[in-house]
Amino acid sequence: MQADHVIRALAALAQEHRLAAFRLLVEAGPEGIPAGSIAERIGVPASSMSFHLAQLANAGLVTHRRESRSIIYAADYGAMNGLMQYLTDNCCGGVSCSDAASCAPQAARENAR
Repeated sequence: MQADHVIRALAALAQEHRLAAFRLLVEAGPEGIPAGSIAERIGVPASSMSFHLAQLANAGLVTHRRESRSIIYAADYGAMNGLMQYLTDNCCGGVSCSDAASCAPQAARENAR
C-alpha cells in the first residue's frame, strides 16, 4: 500500500460517523448493509451518511453496489488488511509479533531485559 493511499484512508477514518460506519460494515461482513440502514443505525441523516460513505469509498475502504433501489455498502477487507499491514510492517523490529506484549517498541523490549 502506498503512503498516499494510507493517508487518504486514515483521513477518512478520522471522523466519528465514518469510523462508526466502517466498523459497522466490517462487522456486517461481505454482504454489506444498505446505506439507509447504516444511517439509521448510526443515527445521522441519510444525506450526511451519503457524504460520509462517499468519503470512505473515495479512500478505497468500502465498495458499493446497487440492488433494486438500494445502494449496498460493504467493507473492502483487502484495503483494510493492506492498511493494517502498512501500519504494522515495522512492528517488533521485523520479528513476527505473537502477542500484544511482544509488539512493544524495540527499545522498550531491550530496556526490559
